[in-house]
Amino acid sequence: MLLKTLFATTMLVAAPILAQSAPVQDDPYLWLEDKDGAKALAWVEAENAKTLPRLENDPRYATFHAEALAIASAKDRIPMPDQRFGRVYNFWRDADHPHGLWRWTTIAGYAAASPDWTVALDLDALGKAEGKEWVWKGATCLQPEQRLCLVELSEGGEDAVTVREFDLATGRFVDNGFVLPTSKQDATWIDKDTLLVSRDWGAGTTTRSGYAFVLKQLKRGQPLAQATEVFRGDAGDQLATTANVLTDGKDNRLVVITRRKTFFGGDSLVWTPRGITKLDIPQRTFATGLVDGQVIFTTSEPWGAVPTGAIASAPLAAVASGRFTPEVILAPGPRQSIEQTSDTRNRLVVVVNDNVRGRAMVFARRTSGWTSTPVALPDNASVGVADVSDRSDLGFLTVTGFLDPTSLWSLDATTAATKRVRTLPARFDASGLVVEQFQAPSTDGTEVPYFVVHKRGIVLDGSTPTIMTAYGGFEISMTPSYSGSIGKLWLERGGAYVLANIRGGGEFGPKWHDAGRKTKRQVIYDDFAGVAKDLFARKLTSPQKLGIYGGSNGGLLMGVEFNQHPELWKAVTIQVPLLDMIRYEDIAAGASWVDEYGSVKNPDERAFLQTISPYQNLKRGVAYPEPYIWTTTKDDRVGPQHARKFAARMKEYGLPYLFYEDTAGGHSGDADIAQGARLQALQMTYFAQKLMGPAG
Repeated sequence: MLLKTLFATTMLVAAPILAQSAPVQDDPYLWLEDKDGAKALAWVEAENAKTLPRLENDPRYATFHAEALAIASAKDRIPMPDQRFGRVYNFWRDADHPHGLWRWTTIAGYAAASPDWTVALDLDALGKAEGKEWVWKGATCLQPEQRLCLVELSEGGEDAVTVREFDLATGRFVDNGFVLPTSKQDATWIDKDTLLVSRDWGAGTTTRSGYAFVLKQLKRGQPLAQATEVFRGDAGDQLATTANVLTDGKDNRLVVITRRKTFFGGDSLVWTPRGITKLDIPQRTFATGLVDGQVIFTTSEPWGAVPTGAIASAPLAAVASGRFTPEVILAPGPRQSIEQTSDTRNRLVVVVNDNVRGRAMVFARRTSGWTSTPVALPDNASVGVADVSDRSDLGFLTVTGFLDPTSLWSLDATTAATKRVRTLPARFDASGLVVEQFQAPSTDGTEVPYFVVHKRGIVLDGSTPTIMTAYGGFEISMTPSYSGSIGKLWLERGGAYVLANIRGGGEFGPKWHDAGRKTKRQVIYDDFAGVAKDLFARKLTSPQKLGIYGGSNGGLLMGVEFNQHPELWKAVTIQVPLLDMIRYEDIAAGASWVDEYGSVKNPDERAFLQTISPYQNLKRGVAYPEPYIWTTTKDDRVGPQHARKFAARMKEYGLPYLFYEDTAGGHSGDADIAQGARLQALQMTYFAQKLMGPAG
């Protein structure tokens, strides 16, 4: 979500007297922070009434929408597997079931071309019966049988969820079973009659960012008011205090309490009915799995002989004692990062990014230590673990690329043997397209990789309409993936697509991320602008043909780039963004991200935030491109407040803009498939208007 340097051309910046930011303390739009207030929602309605006709009346919108909806609702998509209770479950949405079905088939049945599915839970029917717009948020099942599950449902897509107990054997919610009313919460099974729950228990039990820091034990049939406290973090913590039960195929288990003092670090403690033992490990080191009696750890900082970004292990008994010496399993190289670690019954499956290309390997524990076996998969693609279970050594992996439809592969973890199970049908014509990877120099000399997808043999004269995206935060990697909607709506129509692997992300591990945290964030913005300039130098596109987009932290990136380099972009889509970085800690869950952005309470960090905050740095008299800013009312993570205030300030300054706020969908904007298709069509219509010219 973040990017670039301060660079303004005299041609685009007005006289200094006009280019003054509004004082921080003088904020006339605080009333728009009242998320569900009548006045704020009336303002939203008026803005939507101006923006939607501009986009929806474009003759291209109807085509874009139809194509996006057809792709999202296609019934020949891959039903991604989820092994539970000796079955394969799948959550499925299509045109007939926009909110989705939770369904299952047998393991043998899943191997068939058209599995025979049994519906466990119909969210559309449930929502209709209860008068709710239920959005699926997942399920946690009691090990080892996995029959009883805690199903999480969100109304409208918010992060806050309702938790209900569901019996997979009967296919019904359990009569008088566990029910946790709506809250930002986490619940973990201890046994069939016991949960460890962190939630809003009442006044004084949540952090400033709205996350629970009090963990309690809840017995079956017990009212919430009678739950007994197990552990207490602190109101000053940035994230929640939660519990997690690690298990392996030999029925070993470890209950770990994690107190997240900061977004990236915290205390790890082992819980038993006899008491709690704090682990002597670094703050950014966490227990993530259990294989053959060995606890698996990932670390984002040095840990004795374990280097930053590595995975390590230690015997369960030693870990339970609180003090132990870890053993390195895998230490990635300088252009590598560990993307995923997943445990099967007897093996550890690891996915590594190598210069932003996926590799998978399987590790086994021997008497002499850990041994590894590479997994044979297609090269030059992204690899992911779709599903594993510690009940068996059968796993499923995904392989995807910009032009290669996602494929699903079965994995026999004992031998590392793979077999292609399913392949997504092509959603667009990729025959004339090519993918290239380049590197762009940033302001400090760092080489920043990026991918470009375009038609083969394009004329290098800067005339190709191009859209570019990145994220640049929270150690999240942006890797090649198959997007039917981008391919169909954009690439087939002659556009090019760019993915930039800028700092702040996790493409090259924790150091790549840490290089752009807090007051060092300017390099993230420099990286993004550097990629744009490299595109121009190669004549792949030009400022008049380049559009950019990003959401959440990527929305902040867009806001910063919009301010710092208005001359580089013709179109900017700012999605569910953070934009007021002076007040972000007081909006929604903003206080939980201080470890990423810094705090206004720290003078040095506040001074830096003042230089990049998009809301505070908007100026009169600058020739900004007309942006498209969109958000959702139901977003209880970032909140719609940032986008609203930014648009209101642009209006005050007489600057052109488009603003749209959807009333559902939460932070991810995916309450149902229709919403996702609509948002995609609106955005592509905007880009087409700006970069491809009038329809027809």
